[in-house]
Amino acid sequence: HCLTLVLLFQVENVKLLDRVSPRRSRVGTLYLTATHTIFVENEAGVRNETWVLHSLVCSLEKQAATSSGYPLLIHCKNFQVLHFAIPREQECQDVHLSLQRLSQPESYEELYCFSYKPNVDDEERQNEWDFMNLKADYSRMGLPNAHWKLSPANRNYKVSDTYPADLFVPESATPPVIVGSSKFRSRGRFPTLSYYSKENHAAICRSSQPLSGFSARCLEDEQMLEAILRSNPCSDFMYVVDTRPKLNAIANRAAGKGYENEDNYSNIKFQFIGIENIHVMRNSQQKMLEGNYHLRSPSMSDFLEGLESSGWLKHIKAVLDAGIFITKAVAEEGVSVLVHCSDGWDRTAQVCSVACVLLDPYYRTLQGLMVLIEKDWISFGHKFSHRCNHLVGDPKEVSPVIDQFLECVWQLMEQFPCAFEFNERFLITIHSHIYSCQYGNFIGNNQRERIQLGVHQRTHSLWSYLWTNRTDYINPLYRPDHSQTQGLLRPSTAPYCFKFWRGLYNRFDQGIHPRQSVEDYLRTIQEETQQLEEQLASHKQVNFKLPLIIRPSSASPTAATQRIQTLMKLSTLQPEQKHQTVCVREAAMTKHYLSKHHHDIGSSIQSHLQAPELTCTFSLHVVCLPLIH
Repeated sequence: HCLTLVLLFQVENVKLLDRVSPRRSRVGTLYLTATHTIFVENEAGVRNETWVLHSLVCSLEKQAATSSGYPLLIHCKNFQVLHFAIPREQECQDVHLSLQRLSQPESYEELYCFSYKPNVDDEERQNEWDFMNLKADYSRMGLPNAHWKLSPANRNYKVSDTYPADLFVPESATPPVIVGSSKFRSRGRFPTLSYYSKENHAAICRSSQPLSGFSARCLEDEQMLEAILRSNPCSDFMYVVDTRPKLNAIANRAAGKGYENEDNYSNIKFQFIGIENIHVMRNSQQKMLEGNYHLRSPSMSDFLEGLESSGWLKHIKAVLDAGIFITKAVAEEGVSVLVHCSDGWDRTAQVCSVACVLLDPYYRTLQGLMVLIEKDWISFGHKFSHRCNHLVGDPKEVSPVIDQFLECVWQLMEQFPCAFEFNERFLITIHSHIYSCQYGNFIGNNQRERIQLGVHQRTHSLWSYLWTNRTDYINPLYRPDHSQTQGLLRPSTAPYCFKFWRGLYNRFDQGIHPRQSVEDYLRTIQEETQQLEEQLASHKQVNFKLPLIIRPSSASPTAATQRIQTLMKLSTLQPEQKHQTVCVREAAMTKHYLSKHHHDIGSSIQSHLQAPELTCTFSLHVVCLPLIH
């Protein structure tokens, strides 16, 4: 599409400093437009450009003048850090003030998604939004059925303005019970269905905390939980999981809120799971990032001590532990679970969605993860614009809640590399666009606000973009028929199983981590293989099969043989154990054959590769040998 930029001003001879190696600093021109900050290198013959959306800017930091100029640090929400040195103080001041205003919009209308105009018509735009169909997901679960129904109670958002309009409730839940329960729950967020297991009828439901105080009770709320229990004919009790630390929940009683009293609710088992609040999580991530970024070359002890003192991985473990508890309750015990925190849109979203990933292989596919985020986060009213700081507002409302969910999925991918259809790049792209405001999916704090803003009519959908470009996000290790892929995931949460997510937090530090990922290597193999198959299949008349070992040649090979050699090098990195015996035996036979016919075979192959107009073809069988050091 064509992007029209309104240039506000430009600054010449700006240095973009490399935080790891100052010698790699670049000189260029800094442009400020209405939507982007753009740095263009001045080096002759080089057109390297660095683009940063203003909506991705998290904070700005002016530092004391140096010999390079007046430093300005731009910290971004996608963890990019740009260190500029601007020649003159007044120019630095102008850039700083302009970026402060541009990166802190005061209204939704100023966000990038409302000015982003790819070249599509209104019908195509509507098709983008129609791609996501939550009713199809509930239908996949077997809903509605004899136990659960689609309730019209929240149409026009008259019961809870932060819930979606369409909600599944127990078949026996009457409108008076729904309304009465909503009045006894914070923000009217009454218990409703999030996930249903049609195999054993167990359900995951979600709500906010009850307004119970020290002794208050509500008959309709008790009837609602009884209806949830009866909707599972295979169990005579249900769990109520409060994801807060117990002390926090007790403290909320003084404000007239709190948690369920087991004496008032029949056949429930109450469970506290201590996930800290949004303020603790915000401080934890900030501390982790400070230890990671503020030192130019941190020692091993500096880095590990900073990571440990931040407590970040401890919080990731807490979210995973909660998801595992719910997964076991549903899959192994066949028991329904009601999950809540304080308002039911932060920790509740984390825990329900992690449990879904563990329970259901569908949510481990590309489409499934998009559906899950749409259902448990966007639809159920996670406050994206507050938590992700889309608009200028209360900094205490900002918290990396969605970051933690995406990291939980990544930690699971590290333990089960064959169980997920998508790769790390998919998670990182979603993370970037949650904060970029380029698409309308995450704008606002609930479904009602997005309808009022006309998001579907005025912006574009990220899900359609990701699906259109899905080949970029496929995990080459994914095996649909694998036992991991089909079944329940049972991860370990032992401390040594958790890793620092370098791919997210340090992906812009190319000087530190220039290596290509294993997934990219495997994708290269697949692409090379496909190209070779297409080339060989294009010749129809002569067909002979030739066992061949490709060895690096000192001669200057053709482009085709270069691709074959690259394929051979990559394919021998980690041969599967079960094929080693066959490969070695076939290699010995091939070596013997080549020793007698090496010249004839080599020349015929070279002439074939160099003369694509020939009509002969052969089947190429690459023998994968383990590397010998």
